[in-house]
Amino acid sequence: MKILVTGANGQLGNEMRALAAEGSLHTYLFTDVQELDICDEQAVCSFVRENAVEVIVNCAAYTAVDKAEDNPDLCDRLNHLAPGYLAAAAEACGAALVQVSTDYVFDGTGHLPYTEEMTPCPNSVYGRTKLAGEEEAMRCCSRTMIVRTAWLYSTFGNNFVKTMLRLGREHDHLGVVFDQIGTPTYARDLARAIQTAIDQGVVPGIYHFSNEGVCSWYDFTVAIHRLAGIRTCHVSPLHTDEYPAKAPRPAYSVLDKTKIKRTYGIVIPHWEESLQECVEKLTAELPNP
Repeated sequence: MKILVTGANGQLGNEMRALAAEGSLHTYLFTDVQELDICDEQAVCSFVRENAVEVIVNCAAYTAVDKAEDNPDLCDRLNHLAPGYLAAAAEACGAALVQVSTDYVFDGTGHLPYTEEMTPCPNSVYGRTKLAGEEEAMRCCSRTMIVRTAWLYSTFGNNFVKTMLRLGREHDHLGVVFDQIGTPTYARDLARAIQTAIDQGVVPGIYHFSNEGVCSWYDFTVAIHRLAGIRTCHVSPLHTDEYPAKAPRPAYSVLDKTKIKRTYGIVIPHWEESLQECVEKLTAELPNP
């Protein structure tokens, strides 16, 4: 099959690229804004048609959660309107669309893992535009697979793991919130799951994916430092109100992965197992002291 991956320079897009380089039966077209502006409806339609694309994986998004509060129009174009353009182009060519979404479609006031059947209730510009993008994608393309994920990190780009590694080496003390609970997602594991869905045939619907297990940002940071051998930085737990942010964060955003595991027969690693793999790769890239 011929597969278009948008947002290819981001964390997930780069992991999709790395997996493809390891060997695949499919032909991939990796694009970012320089090659294809997904906010240009006509350009999207022409690109998908001229390249006979059979599956689109949309990894592009406006993900600056706090900045989104001050840039709702730009956020809406990328997270809401653009997925609709991709979906319409896919539908016109009989292609499937994999639209990556977020735990921010929920407000995080629950206390049980969120299933796909639960009613979304976003309370941020980012969350509202991502939910609108889900709805637009499903409205415009009958073969749309929505994959909601959370706490994404990888060896590529800027992310929480890289930031905590850097701060842990630069400081002897850090404060990290302990009252926001979720599950980290190694972008490589998500890329593998998407690849499995493509290989088996995309089954339309909404799915949740993160690594297994549960932790707080504080727990996550402690594990990052332990696995990286950082012992000179003390990490203290903070309440959310001690670390104010423009956009509200979900206090509890654990995703139930039962549906995607049953549909595609995938086994998802525990978050610490995948974190270890990522940290080992990142520390191996560091110059010797």
